[in-house]
Amino acid sequence: MTSVTDCKLRDLKSFRLAVVVAVHALCVFPAAAQAAPDPQSPAALNTEDARDRVFYSTETERFKPLVSKLARNVVLDQKDIWTSPLHMTKKTSVPWILTGIAVGGLIATDRWSSKQLPNTVDQVSVSGRVSNLGAWYTVLPLTAGLYVGGAIIHNDKAREAGVLSGEAILDTVIVTQALKAVMRRERPTNGRGNGAFFQGGSSFPSGHAAASFAFASVFAHEYNKNIWYPLGAYGLATAVSLSRLSGRNHFPSDILAGAAIGWFVGRYVFQTHVDHSIHRRSDSKFGRLRPAIMPQFDGETRGVVLSWEMNARE
Repeated sequence: MTSVTDCKLRDLKSFRLAVVVAVHALCVFPAAAQAAPDPQSPAALNTEDARDRVFYSTETERFKPLVSKLARNVVLDQKDIWTSPLHMTKKTSVPWILTGIAVGGLIATDRWSSKQLPNTVDQVSVSGRVSNLGAWYTVLPLTAGLYVGGAIIHNDKAREAGVLSGEAILDTVIVTQALKAVMRRERPTNGRGNGAFFQGGSSFPSGHAAASFAFASVFAHEYNKNIWYPLGAYGLATAVSLSRLSGRNHFPSDILAGAAIGWFVGRYVFQTHVDHSIHRRSDSKFGRLRPAIMPQFDGETRGVVLSWEMNARE
């Protein structure tokens, strides 16, 4: 009786500690993503991050300098990502609080959720094939293809998308592997299937979900003029992430945590390194409207008139 009680107490303490650590860890990524300025804002268009000059959209880098600059950027990214909680504000804290609450709620129901699928041999087999599309060793060559293809056809955006998505994936690989080493969560097929933390596992967070959403995030931000590009990118990332669940590789909370990390890191990398010269927002007709307030004296009428007129821009 004593051993069973002690075991339950240890599981409860481990669960509580895991939730606290998971929520705290997730605060890093939304904060980092929110810290970068909006590349479409007037402030961003008038300022330039030191690292914006690393990649020139009108040039194709040779392999050696490209790799060295990419490595330097990843180091700078990691510094920003891990120290971002120190610079958090009320506004930037909202996303990570909501994400942390959602992940914590899923952790509490993971054991039940993982048993709701049929978990047949065919389900696991097919899911394994689909999930391979989101592995870092699959997605990284895709980013290289984007860069090379953009260089061949002289497409600035394709070249930038390739470099930045590759950088975001490398960032997520480092982050997820660090969290896996700390959380050490068992996978659904390990131990008693409870997803126990600090037991030497590598389930939390999902690296496939993080890598696929990092790529999708950069790609969607890069090609945001046509809604089908973001929908396609996020749809593929979602399919890969869910296949890790149906393949019994991860629990739902692992998937959500990985997807959140990938999206926020991808957004951070894009906003930090984007070439503003090829992402200027086109002038809106509504933006040219200027209010005019004029007094009106017409017979017995006394007052002012508010009118809107088009302000021509050169």
